[in-house]
Amino acid sequence: MDTSVAAAAADVAAGETAQEQQADQPAPVKSLSPSRAADFMTCPLLYRFRTIDRLPEPPSPEATRGTVVHGVLERLFDLPAEERTAEEAVRMVRPEWDRLLAEEPDAASLFDSDDDGSALQEWLTSAEALVQRYFTLEDPRRLEPAERELYVETTLESGLRLRGYIDRVDRAPATGEIRVVDYKTGKAPRAGFEQRAMFQMRFYALVLWRLHGSVPRLLQLVYLGSGEVLRYEPDEADLRATERKLAALWSAIERATERKDWRPSPSKLCDWCAHQALCPSYGGTPPPVPDTPVVPDAEADAPSPRTSGADL
Repeated sequence: MDTSVAAAAADVAAGETAQEQQADQPAPVKSLSPSRAADFMTCPLLYRFRTIDRLPEPPSPEATRGTVVHGVLERLFDLPAEERTAEEAVRMVRPEWDRLLAEEPDAASLFDSDDDGSALQEWLTSAEALVQRYFTLEDPRRLEPAERELYVETTLESGLRLRGYIDRVDRAPATGEIRVVDYKTGKAPRAGFEQRAMFQMRFYALVLWRLHGSVPRLLQLVYLGSGEVLRYEPDEADLRATERKLAALWSAIERATERKDWRPSPSKLCDWCAHQALCPSYGGTPPPVPDTPVVPDAEADAPSPRTSGADL
């Protein structure tokens, strides 16, 4: 056989084999959560490390404290209304920490060098202070949430799947209007940065609008670190703009994926990052990009001690 013909035949066979291998692989899922969207907007390389490489991240004191506080505020509403007091909530902090340890034992590594238990006690006291501050912002005895830690998911006409966990949904008995509430254990953003902080809430509002056909009446961020509450009333124009922003964001993610171009974006938030050793901005070298497509995990946004402190 002519060598050129043989080479062409080999190329065709190789191409067919590659196509068959690709056909055997699951297709990449077009899926975004508020946390992963925020990761990409903050730093495309961080998005890659968390979503594509899925690199492990050690627990941090701030994020783990946020997980414990969120757990207390969720379980607080299991109690009868008259028992939802600051004193009772503070008593729930240590059992919530014990529950977290049972579920994620590696969180105990935060206090490996705490020989006398003083560091753990100081950390628990700081969590108790955040729980107490909650009672200066809301009276849980007057609230009966419709949902807590609600997982929501919808697929837009573009095929982009949106998903995430909402801390709390309140529903007005008379009108059925809903309020979306999220707890933050950090401090409220400086003046001029409020709208950026509301991105996550608009994301949730968009999902709820697409699921139920009505725009949430109010979006509310409760900042326990500074004792402030941010409120925003969305409308359909806001949520359409959010949908366009998410579509543009996903297009940028697809381009980065196709080109394997995940550039770091250094900022003050790098102080929270667990992957500085692999970041070119800090003299590191990222691992090779995996060839397998990304299949997002529905549990990826559940409260976790591995959540970045910047997300709190």
